[in-house]
Amino acid sequence: MIEQAIDFKDESEALYKILGKLSEEDFATKTAFKNYTIHDVLCHLHLFNQAVDLSIEKPEEFEVFAQKLASILGDGGSMIDLAEECLDDSSNLVLLENWRELYLDLSDKFYKEQPKKRLAWFGPDMSARSSVSARLMETWAHGQAIYDLLGIERINTDSIKNIAFLGVNTFAFCYQSRNLEVPTDVPYVKLTAPSGVIWQWNAPSNMNSITGSATEFCQVVTQVRNIADTKLELKGKVASHWMSIAQCFAGPAETPPIAGSRRKSPIDMSINS
Repeated sequence: MIEQAIDFKDESEALYKILGKLSEEDFATKTAFKNYTIHDVLCHLHLFNQAVDLSIEKPEEFEVFAQKLASILGDGGSMIDLAEECLDDSSNLVLLENWRELYLDLSDKFYKEQPKKRLAWFGPDMSARSSVSARLMETWAHGQAIYDLLGIERINTDSIKNIAFLGVNTFAFCYQSRNLEVPTDVPYVKLTAPSGVIWQWNAPSNMNSITGSATEFCQVVTQVRNIADTKLELKGKVASHWMSIAQCFAGPAETPPIAGSRRKSPIDMSINS
């Protein structure tokens, strides 16, 4: 059994409850993430949940999907272009229910799956545990754009440890994806979980470390916040440089958001909140 499947379901359900309060027209509102509308964010999450479902049930069809993605991106298209091509022209409220139906089904499948089973993905394959953790991370990260837009203060739980773990484990990837030499002195990471528990990774150090809120660390490694917009305490050149390029999601190197560009709206704009 894979416990992260429950965390993925819970995070998706929390976002669903917010989206369920919106009108059809509200989905056209642009977020601070690459000008994605709420509709675009939902399409993106649903499309890649579909991709994961294919990797579990129909690996050969997943390969076709991966080739289609590569072709669209190679021709200068975007993830949204892919979503528009692959998803039917349903209303946003229908799309919302289709997304929920699939993530509930996926969470059940993952919960019963063998944690170490290898699943195809873009680039190297992944274990089933890593795959569902990635779905949790992406739902949490893209969902943040909606929480921010609506001015809703997100209430995190200790399930974000899955995201913090991905952030720590992708230290080398952040450098390799930029063709940079990977530092040998990996920073000590000490974070305070939402519950107040302390999480620690790597060898303790007073000269090369990252300490502070686990939520803010997750925000930085998923690139929903610039490091300058957090209160994380950084010591040492490696820790500071890592947080300036941190990226825990797969794909080519992405530039973190400009300081001040990703933040919660000061006004709660949520519908019937």
